[in-house]
Amino acid sequence: MISADYDGLVAATRATLERIAADFTPAVFASSLAAEDMVLTDLILRAKLPIGVFTLETGRLHAETLGMLDRIREVYGYEVEAYRPDTAAVDAYVQQNGLNAFYDSVDMRKECCRIRKVDPLNRALAGKKAWVTGQRRAQSATRSDLQVQEDDVAHGMVKFNPLADWSEEDVWHYIRSSNVPYNPLHDRGYPSIGCEPCTRAIAPGEDVRAGRWWWENPESKECGLHVVDGKLIRIKQIA
Repeated sequence: MISADYDGLVAATRATLERIAADFTPAVFASSLAAEDMVLTDLILRAKLPIGVFTLETGRLHAETLGMLDRIREVYGYEVEAYRPDTAAVDAYVQQNGLNAFYDSVDMRKECCRIRKVDPLNRALAGKKAWVTGQRRAQSATRSDLQVQEDDVAHGMVKFNPLADWSEEDVWHYIRSSNVPYNPLHDRGYPSIGCEPCTRAIAPGEDVRAGRWWWENPESKECGLHVVDGKLIRIKQIA
């Protein structure tokens, strides 16, 4: 259901982004190129806010996801910066464990995520005061206590989740009403999109993140970008 005060929700999100740009420069937005992140991309780029947009190009993304880089360039005239994993680390993992060892255990999957996503993220965040994500509370059980602004002690900066209060319907209402480009996989049953071998389409009525690491328990379904020592980074809410 679209939020009763949808316009107020959008206005609050714009205000959050403007505050980030004013008070936390340099700040960056980590985009997965999925629906939520395209909402934030649109809000940031249309307002010409000084918040850099980057993505983690893991080497295992869908062609449709990579195609969003071209769409953003075409629509907004903006070049999203792509951070890639260390080639030697990827090669060592594959040689020691196999290309798809992430199916074997949670530990093997998290190690793959560390190499392909977490380490590149750390490089992307180096020297920044704040980072922005497209996470929403309604996405999964692991994000139920998500706050708009949090203290990310792991990276020594402030972390913002401007869409924390948005519903799935809010996201799609914004995309359609503002003519925002989006990943075509969303039209094929992929509400949440990650690496190709770790993402599947879901059936009607399934949880929106059911297609991510579907062979694992819901409690383990985080890639490590928002986790420290096995726990989600929900250390401190900032008023």
